[in-house]
Amino acid sequence: MASNRPEPFFFADAVGLDFLNSIATPADEPVEWISSGDDLLEWLEKAGLIGKNVPKAVRECALPGELDAVAAQARALREWFRAFVEAHTGKKLEARSVAELGPLNRVLRRDEQFGQVEVGSRSDPGLHYVTQRRWRSPEALLFPIATAIADVICNEDFGKIRACEGHKCTVFFADHTRGGVRRWCSMAICGNRAKQAAHRERATVRPKNGT
Repeated sequence: MASNRPEPFFFADAVGLDFLNSIATPADEPVEWISSGDDLLEWLEKAGLIGKNVPKAVRECALPGELDAVAAQARALREWFRAFVEAHTGKKLEARSVAELGPLNRVLRRDEQFGQVEVGSRSDPGLHYVTQRRWRSPEALLFPIATAIADVICNEDFGKIRACEGHKCTVFFADHTRGGVRRWCSMAICGNRAKQAAHRERATVRPKNGT
């Protein structure tokens, strides 16, 4: 990841929306966190969508330029999802919207997930059914992304998906607050800027003579 970039945003309360925010405008200029195949691997690991052993396995089976090509496919999938979210945000998602999901379903049908029964952790040592995935090619990196997007579409209330109200901010999030009062991607970023702007505006107001 480029040294002059901030850490990627994970503010959305839904990993599929975090993927949407892998390009965002934290200040005045957009920041792209998936500009290359290496970026894609790093973002997926930080998002918790792949394990620490996956980047090595994928690099070993990648042809020259293949990882960067998959990153381009991921960006294309992201922009398709952005258009879908922008079209449906704030409204109940209807069953007929399935007609718009062709690009997503084409990725999902190529997935190679499988299940295994494994022993759990020390605190929960019982047997558990665990879903795993075969990493036969770099294209497999698209599969956990598509699954996260599908989770948003199937399990999030689109009436509670919001766009940050920050000036120029492009971040989307799932508003899980009680009463649906969330306005900002992060209080530390856009929320703080809004407070500072309001303070400056109040400071410029002068009382009229005689009042």
